[in-house]
Amino acid sequence: MSALIDAIGWTLLHSLWQAALIGVAAAALLALLRGAAPTQRYLVSCAALLACVLWPLAGLLSRMEAAGVFAADAEDTGLAQLAGVAGGWLPGLQAHLGLVVGAWLLCVGGLLLRTVLGMLWIERAVRQGACDPAWQVRLTRMAQGFGITRAVRLRVVAPRNGALASPLTAGWWRPVVLVPAALVAGMPPDLLEALLAHELAHVRRHDYLVNLLQNAIEILLFYHPAVWWLSRRIRAERELIADDLAAAHSKAPRRLAQALSELEKAQFAAPSMAMQACGGDLATRIRRLVQPPAARSDWKAPALVLALLTAGLFGAAHANGSAGTGKEAVPQVKAIVDFSTCAKPEWSQADLEAEHTGTVTLRFLIAADGRVTRSQVLKSSGYPGLDQAARVGIEKCRFKPGSSNGKLVASWVRMQYVWVLQ
Repeated sequence: MSALIDAIGWTLLHSLWQAALIGVAAAALLALLRGAAPTQRYLVSCAALLACVLWPLAGLLSRMEAAGVFAADAEDTGLAQLAGVAGGWLPGLQAHLGLVVGAWLLCVGGLLLRTVLGMLWIERAVRQGACDPAWQVRLTRMAQGFGITRAVRLRVVAPRNGALASPLTAGWWRPVVLVPAALVAGMPPDLLEALLAHELAHVRRHDYLVNLLQNAIEILLFYHPAVWWLSRRIRAERELIADDLAAAHSKAPRRLAQALSELEKAQFAAPSMAMQACGGDLATRIRRLVQPPAARSDWKAPALVLALLTAGLFGAAHANGSAGTGKEAVPQVKAIVDFSTCAKPEWSQADLEAEHTGTVTLRFLIAADGRVTRSQVLKSSGYPGLDQAARVGIEKCRFKPGSSNGKLVASWVRMQYVWVLQ
């Protein structure tokens, strides 16, 4: 279990710079695409958000694989790269990984609970909502016009069932559009129909599934600002795409703009698991519908940059899983120390006089000839003098090198040395 905690902890720490790098690259690409169609910006944002979780996941799997998957001596493959620049505080981070993982799990649990409550709210609204036969017929006819073959239900939500100021879409296999009773009673039918067309655009594009994945990533990487920024961009671009589809279907973009302007006056509160017609920047959406931007087709250069960026990110993820270890990452037979060649580490005079004791956890890179070529302190005894003495002493031991497919290879081994007074 401690090995799994270490693997998750180092994955979380590495994800800080990984997601930041992805965010910077995505911001540069989105700047190049600011005049392009929202579909292109949406794809870039989705790819970046997905990379934010896939890169750390690749690192986590690599760390677990390097130890034989959940083995007791799981190691961080990124530790070797960090050791050269982090030497002083690296053992401290290792010692507190349990707290890092515990705090992360606690927050993930809270966010997951909030999401579940949101889904339950939607389910209750669907169950208690009223069916309006006239509007159901109109919605079904519109869905057929969009080419949607699944049945799309419509439910009218009364104020007593929760605060809702605009239509929203939930569900994938059995999609449902929730409409506030106030809109059915007070909004002109042609404007409400324009809003329903926007919701059907979400159904046609299967946006609910993308939103589920997006929420899952937000829960796992809740601590990173780049993730939340990318999520906001995805939602904003998704609303623009749905507006364009709805306007093209109805051939009346100004009608949708007028409906959105009515929604702009209302405040809303609804679960994030559903898409709402009043999502995104309403002022920007209204302006686009009234004055459509000039079409631009200069997308090849950003697309090439995105392809190169994606290849580079996953190449870096692969390198991160094996850098500093090469073939030694997963030996079939691990290196074994020859204790007959070891000299007992010597106490420093200061530690001996102070009667310091403790256990130090070390890691050694054993070359194919059995020599120690690198060493690291993974968990301090609490006394630098004892750590250094154990490190220097064990470095002098000879090892039987690890092997893979019958060939001697370099490999990492983990050892503990216990300092006790007798």
